[in-house]
Amino acid sequence: MDTVRWGIIGVGDVTERKSGPGFQQADRSELVAVMRRDGGKAAEYARRHQVPRWYDDADQLINDPEVDAVYVATPPDSHADYTVRAAAAGKPVYVEKPMARTAQECLRMIDACDASGVPLFVAYYRRAMPRFHTIKDLLDSGRIGQVRSVSVRNQQAAQLPAGATLPWRVRPEISGGGLFVDLGSHALDVLDWMFGPITSCSGVAVNRGSAYPAEDLVTAVFSFDSGVEGVGLWNYDAADHIDEIEVIGSAGTLRSSCFGQEPVRITTRDGEDRVEAPYPEIVQLPLIQKVVDSLTGRGESPSTGRSALRTAQVIDELLAGYRRSHGFTY
Repeated sequence: MDTVRWGIIGVGDVTERKSGPGFQQADRSELVAVMRRDGGKAAEYARRHQVPRWYDDADQLINDPEVDAVYVATPPDSHADYTVRAAAAGKPVYVEKPMARTAQECLRMIDACDASGVPLFVAYYRRAMPRFHTIKDLLDSGRIGQVRSVSVRNQQAAQLPAGATLPWRVRPEISGGGLFVDLGSHALDVLDWMFGPITSCSGVAVNRGSAYPAEDLVTAVFSFDSGVEGVGLWNYDAADHIDEIEVIGSAGTLRSSCFGQEPVRITTRDGEDRVEAPYPEIVQLPLIQKVVDSLTGRGESPSTGRSALRTAQVIDELLAGYRRSHGFTY
């Protein structure tokens, strides 16, 4: 395959700027078809983004002979179904994060792609972003000595008052949980890339704000197979907005946000340095290019179904008690 012709299932907000244009801008990549159940919205998206064809039926897009690979950008409850259907048609799949609602659904997706002999990629795009490569290079260079521990803190005010219409991100039957699953998965996955797989974890998940049925407060401790130890706090009913990853080494500390673009801060006995590390205009473009390179035999993708499975397994472990006590089964 010299050029990858993409079809997108689910052209919602994430595809407007974060991902959709990346399939058009990547080398050896074309966006040739889009699908949305609302045909009018699919047609409008195709017109605005100069996409040749649109569908209101996923199977028609999947079975389009001019679509080589499928990007699934729907909410998580349909990721497994669409991935299995695309794999059965012999099409490689790039699926939005979180990969699915549970690790069991992730395994179903992996098995389907393995059975059909097609690759499966997941949009944990921080693994390919220059900002996080800068951070990893700083850590690997020894600027803060030997890495001993890492802490993650992400908190913000409740997204909506009690009784308001609930977005799918805080409806466990659709998303698998709350904002911890949606946002916390990014941090857990990029830490897996930096420090290796998490070998053990434990924590507590609760709902304190009662604005929606999903958990809104998660605490965790975890160990990486590299020997780094970690702690995490995700609080989505908080007064202040905080977004910080703090990596503590034997000779200094590195601080960065997970979702912001401010300079990375390095503190040592010599003082503090700030390193610029902005986002690309299309945040998924670097990973999309890696996926295209993999499909065209020119490289490898750092984010696959198997790497994303590890993040899903950690989330399952941390949410197991909450899901069980609230009767959430998927």
